[in-house]
Amino acid sequence: MPTNFTVVPVEDTPISNPDYDGDIVKEEDKEEPCTAAGPSSGDETPRETSSLISTDHDDSIYGKNMALYEDEMDSTPMVSSLLNKLANYTNITQGVIEHEEAESIDGIQKVTVNAPQMGTFIGVFLPCMQNILGVILFLRLTWIVGTAGIVDSLAIVFMCCSCTMLTAISMSAIATNGVVPAGGSYYMISRALGPEFGGAVGLCFYLGTTFAGSMYILGTMEILLIYIMPEAALSTEMQNNMRLYGTCCLVIMTLVVFVGVKYVNKLALVFLSCVMLSIMAIYAGVIQSAFNPSNSQICLLGNRTLQRSWFDKCAKTELINNVTTPTKLWKLFCEGGIENATCDEYFTYNNLTEIPAVPGLFGGVISENMWGHYGQYRTIIEKKEMSSEAASDNAKYTNYVLSDITTFFTLLVGIYFPSVTGIMAGSNRSGDLRDPQRSIPTGTIMAIATTSFIYLSCVVLFGACIEGVVLRDKYGESVNGTLAVATLAWPSSWMIVIGSFFSCCGAGLQSLTGAPRTLQAIARDGIMPFLQVFGHSKSNGEPTWALLLTAAICEIGILIGSLDHVAPILSMFFLMCYLFVNLACAVQTLLRTPNWRPRFKFYHWSLSFLGMSLSLSLMFVSSWYYALVVMLFSGCIYKYIEYRGAEKEWGDGIRGLSLNAAQYALIKLEEAPPHTKNWRPQLLVLLKLDSDLGVKHPRMLSFASQLKAGKGLTIVCSVLDGTYMAREADAKLSEKNIKAAMAREKTKGFCHVVVSSNQRDGFSHLIQSAGLGGMKHNSVLIAWPANWRQAESSLSWKNFIETVRETTSAHQALLVAKNIDTFPTNQDRLAEGTIDVWWIVHDGGLLMLLPFLLRQHKVWRRCKMRIFTVAQMDDNSIQMKKDLQMFLYHLRLDAKVEVVEMNARDISAFTYEKTLVMEQRSQMLKQMQLSKTEREREIQSITDESRISIRRTTCGGKPTKSHKFQAPAIILDVEAQLIHDRNTKSHVTLTDKVTPTSDRVHMTWTKEKLISERNRQREAQITLRDIFNMKPEWENLDQTNVRRMHTAVKLNEVVVNKSQGAQLVLLNMPGPPKNKGGDENYMEFLEVLTEGLDRVLLVRGSGREVITIYS
Repeated sequence: MPTNFTVVPVEDTPISNPDYDGDIVKEEDKEEPCTAAGPSSGDETPRETSSLISTDHDDSIYGKNMALYEDEMDSTPMVSSLLNKLANYTNITQGVIEHEEAESIDGIQKVTVNAPQMGTFIGVFLPCMQNILGVILFLRLTWIVGTAGIVDSLAIVFMCCSCTMLTAISMSAIATNGVVPAGGSYYMISRALGPEFGGAVGLCFYLGTTFAGSMYILGTMEILLIYIMPEAALSTEMQNNMRLYGTCCLVIMTLVVFVGVKYVNKLALVFLSCVMLSIMAIYAGVIQSAFNPSNSQICLLGNRTLQRSWFDKCAKTELINNVTTPTKLWKLFCEGGIENATCDEYFTYNNLTEIPAVPGLFGGVISENMWGHYGQYRTIIEKKEMSSEAASDNAKYTNYVLSDITTFFTLLVGIYFPSVTGIMAGSNRSGDLRDPQRSIPTGTIMAIATTSFIYLSCVVLFGACIEGVVLRDKYGESVNGTLAVATLAWPSSWMIVIGSFFSCCGAGLQSLTGAPRTLQAIARDGIMPFLQVFGHSKSNGEPTWALLLTAAICEIGILIGSLDHVAPILSMFFLMCYLFVNLACAVQTLLRTPNWRPRFKFYHWSLSFLGMSLSLSLMFVSSWYYALVVMLFSGCIYKYIEYRGAEKEWGDGIRGLSLNAAQYALIKLEEAPPHTKNWRPQLLVLLKLDSDLGVKHPRMLSFASQLKAGKGLTIVCSVLDGTYMAREADAKLSEKNIKAAMAREKTKGFCHVVVSSNQRDGFSHLIQSAGLGGMKHNSVLIAWPANWRQAESSLSWKNFIETVRETTSAHQALLVAKNIDTFPTNQDRLAEGTIDVWWIVHDGGLLMLLPFLLRQHKVWRRCKMRIFTVAQMDDNSIQMKKDLQMFLYHLRLDAKVEVVEMNARDISAFTYEKTLVMEQRSQMLKQMQLSKTEREREIQSITDESRISIRRTTCGGKPTKSHKFQAPAIILDVEAQLIHDRNTKSHVTLTDKVTPTSDRVHMTWTKEKLISERNRQREAQITLRDIFNMKPEWENLDQTNVRRMHTAVKLNEVVVNKSQGAQLVLLNMPGPPKNKGGDENYMEFLEVLTEGLDRVLLVRGSGREVITIYS
């Protein structure tokens, strides 16, 4: 029967209710959009939480219609709940709304968050206009036009504006690809390129904004001390005045920002009005100059421009009461009266000329200003079109207008570029916008287009209206200390002076307001631990500590004392920021990640790459050494975050790029196996865990890192018994513990824990399937199963042998570390000693390669390498040594060579004894399925009878076969004594624990228990007697085992004799027997072979050559 659904009209959200108090948006909801982007700090990866998902539900709401999904309601909410949350969602506010949350009259802080209401014009266009138009336009653009000429100036403006336009396109794509919370540009870059790039570029953006504050304050002081109140200067050196007054201004601005940012935000419109009125005055002055040029005049001596502040009349003499008297200008160049004057030669030979400072739009100066007039430091500004008489170079330069800096094209690019920054003002206010995904692209691109038109038109108009020498006069000395652009203004030059002054003040306050919040956003992300203190703020949200640091850095820029020297510095930081914005957009576009769905569609990866290339070019064009310093700074921050910063997963494009690169590399690696020259051990480290799921042998990780030195592949794995459903939590905890141990031991690699029905199958699966594609392991590192003889279960050594067999079948190398807990840690430094290689059989050269790799690490660096090989009777040991030395020479290995001769001795009685003990033990353990205590008790009785029987055989007759030895009197003394000692020790321990004063343990037996115990012992004795009658005599021993034991004993004697004091001994590991019945004997052989050695690495090659003599 179908279910009937009823459509119910939904009322408006509670926000529209006038009685709604705004508390529905909780503090937690406001913070979630920032934190939901990355995973939790723990190792576990929980479900991604979002402020848009609510898991609260009520059965009365969902009813029975959704009973099929009721078990999943906690993790997957209903669509109605999601949509309701979307309707009530308010983004974290920044800018005006955030900082205007002041305290009310009664001291209670407001918590109501109003919905953002700003549109494109108020929220994006005007803030961008205010940040772009400013100090450079009023103080330096005329000087740039006069120095570079109209053509070069247009090229400078076009390059810089193109860079910002391309960056704005990329930024619009990123900003419209989801919500941009607090942090603005930093948030966009960090979430697009990852924490490393985001932190580096975020700091660059912060420093750029901070130095922009220095530039604006220096511009403010320049206007005040040169054009408004020149008499306020306390020093003849202008830079000292700038430093003094700039510091005072910085203190005042910092206090204003500290007391209340809301006043800064409310005055922003006033400052913007000043900028717009000043620009309107410039255009009005251009129109007025076309019909009524300004009457401002400049005085030229010959073709040299004179400082007008020293005199009032442009004449050498003047007629006063029919008497010719010298003027103030005369006194500047001459000494004495007119009759006996001693004048400057150039002053004598050249006449004075007075020309208009602003000829007007149709004055014909545009052709003169078309090309550049670059010059050296302290060069006299001359009008090249006018002729002058040459004179000896003894002019008094203090009377002329001089250039205060060596000018060239690239310098002007660096000085001009700050005038086009500020394009991110709109994206920084995304939380205050009604529709940020529409307003940010539209407002930013409109603002850049408008300001670009203003700059380009001003370049042409300045060059067409103002005299060239006035344009090149940076401080207006030729026009009586008037701002050059102010000479063109209408109705009064004071409109430009006052407007530019307040514009610079406002821009400086905005920089001191925005920079601390960028630093606070970086600090709160936790990617740089040393910045955590700057993430704190006052109760009203003001980042106090960040503001103090910003003021300190800003003071550094002020102490430089020159706007021309500060401008290239902040240009570098902003260009670096713009470079990575373009890179972020290009990477996201090329990767085509599913989440890359920007609403702004007018972008392309080629435009982003063009913007990135242009930003990089402008960095080196402006100042190549500043560019290198900023890039080095960004690189240091990147590496710091990589090594010390918190791990963040933000779904960034760099991670996606890494995945694509990894996929491409893996596919290429799988095409062909690596060449011998490229072979290096790619380790699969098989770890054992203790009962607490901790790493049992952490030195395994130390040894792996020493062997790898951070190169190649390292996969650290372990196996848990059981099923994954039952032990999922244990598997994750084990993986966490292994990762922590890897971090402590500085082992770079991957970690994986599998849950299998048993250890053997788990290790088998890892050996077969670990790795991916061409990035698979070729070597397995395991620890020797210590105390395998005393273990209650034989699984440990059986799993070990199966691992050896499987690595051999998989054609992988095997490294077995014995006594691994005695191996050095990464903090140890072996001052001296040797690494001894016992090269018994050739296994591809792995034995030669491993010591070389170990000696690359600082732990083993001082150890010498020795290579031993064994010569048989038929071998020429002298020739073998020469050949081996030549072989090592071609391998470029520095090692001492020694050939050990092993004579074909008779098999000793000790060898037969060890073999007999081994085989008897094997047979008994195979046929007895007893507990540990019973096994030891019965072996005790067997060894006693065996000892008596052997003595009887020795005394009564000779063996049937001829042997060159006499059998020892005691065959099983070692084993029997071991068991006796252990039993005695156990008994003493038990006695001590129970009754320390008693010598005997009294036991009470019931009748039934006594009868059953006697019957059991009688049956066991019969069985053991049968086994004893089956025991092999020496003449019936397996001769294969005897020979292998002989080899192990003799090799051990030689190795212990030569290498007992070595720091590490590397031995060829013999292969396991093909017949699994001799597995325990194989363990005995290896135990005898390595007996008496501290650190042993048994090596079994993969069967392929891993080292070559060829280049």
